[in-house]
Amino acid sequence: MFEKVQAIIAEQLKLDKEKITMESRLTEDLGADSLDAVEIIMALEEAFNVQIDDSNLQETKTVGDIVNCLEKTLK
Repeated sequence: MFEKVQAIIAEQLKLDKEKITMESRLTEDLGADSLDAVEIIMALEEAFNVQIDDSNLQETKTVGDIVNCLEKTLK
């Protein structure tokens, strides 16, 4: 799952996939702003065919947080 999330974030932010790790922080490390975050979430929802609860998103600061949130949503 991480590889798919990594690829989507890299595409949305126009970054090298290799720069994105589970510990990468969206804002501080990857330079995402609030609009980028919304676009990433929309792309993830489409890719995984899920609806991510906004309350879960407020806790997401790192790529690992996003992966964990998706895993919870898919259960």
